[in-house]
Amino acid sequence: MEVILLERVAKLGQIGDTVRVRDGYARNFLLARGKALRATEGNKKHFETQRAQIEARNLEAKKEAHAVAEKLDGQTFVIIRQAGESGHLYGSVATRDIADAATAGGFSLNRNQVVLTHPIKSLGLHSVPVHLHPEVDVKVIVNIARSEEEAERQARGESVTLKEETSMDDLGLEVGAALAEAGDVEL
Repeated sequence: MEVILLERVAKLGQIGDTVRVRDGYARNFLLARGKALRATEGNKKHFETQRAQIEARNLEAKKEAHAVAEKLDGQTFVIIRQAGESGHLYGSVATRDIADAATAGGFSLNRNQVVLTHPIKSLGLHSVPVHLHPEVDVKVIVNIARSEEEAERQARGESVTLKEETSMDDLGLEVGAALAEAGDVEL
């Protein structure tokens, strides 16, 4: 199906481009979300008459996205979750959780704007891209911790999952020292 794009769509085209896409993609995504019109003669004429208004609306939305991007870029949001001693979460952190944390932090984010290739399943600081506008992307830091104190430690750069490992040599020395104290063996 041929469609006329009403906004920039990644890997597809710019405003006003007539592109050929699969029917399902056009019906279920582009047309349903108002990102495109069917490329009929009537719609082409209608688009050309409305082109200036559509481009002005897009430019205004882009300016608003840039204003939000300046404030949002590099922000850190803390999410408290249950996790095991190794730092593996019992659940996961998804786009909805990140959007809720950003909203609680004073930013209006929709979960569709948060870009995760896979859910976050471990404690720590994670850089997450946020798609504010087709032409404006920023990165936020998500600090996932078991408590507020742990989140503060992670923010300072401390690792909360490191355990002191004891090698077999260390164990041998400790056992030898304990036996020497008991008077059974001399080292």
